Amino acid sequence: MNYLWAFAIGGAICAAGQILLSKTMMTPARILVLFVTLGVFLTALGVYEPLAELAGAGAQVPLTGFGYALAKGTFKAVDEYGIMGALTGGVTGTAGGIAAAVVFGYLVALIFKPKVKK
Repeated sequence: MNYLWAFAIGGAICAAGQILLSKTMMTPARILVLFVTLGVFLTALGVYEPLAELAGAGAQVPLTGFGYALAKGTFKAVDEYGIMGALTGGVTGTAGGIAAAVVFGYLVALIFKPKVKK
């Protein structure tokens, strides 16, 4: 049942992104920012935590999940360090994902040659 929830919720999030790409004039960069911000906002409202528990990776892997991780790290750091935690908690909470993105992005750039769009 866990796989079904992960597939359904993750698929719904990705389908929403595809609909925004296909039906609006929004650029992928704006959709990225919208989804990360939406993840932070829904976490602050207490809505995303139950969704992440229900769907697991289906809710934590998409961009909204990155916003969820940022907010969760910030809330934890604020509880531990006060107002300074608001500045460092998000980055600390997502450091593994950020490091992986940098390393794998670099490796892909070494392996593949970019093509100019015509």
